Amino acid sequence: MEESFEVELVEVSKSFGEVVAVDSLSLGIRRGEFLTLLGPSGCGKTTLLRMIAGFDRPSQGRVILGGSDVTDLPPYRRDVTTVFQQYALFPHLNVFE
Repeated sequence: MEESFEVELVEVSKSFGEVVAVDSLSLGIRRGEFLTLLGPSGCGKTTLLRMIAGFDRPSQGRVILGGSDVTDLPPYRRDVTTVFQQYALFPHLNVFE
């Protein structure tokens, strides 16, 4: 039986000039799974999330969401939600606003 992933990264890499932020990562996340990215500052966690959301394009590899290759789709064409870690973007609002 073939694995079915909601989020799948296939040999994804991202470089900024000569700096390799993510190096050939493959990962599959099934519906309902809970995943935590843990690592030191600068290890590529945010870059990985930005590639899934479509804010950064992988230098190589594919991003697959719900079985569809979305590697070349812009963020607004992906069914992905982004919540910023720091609420300082809108410090005058609360969660209900």
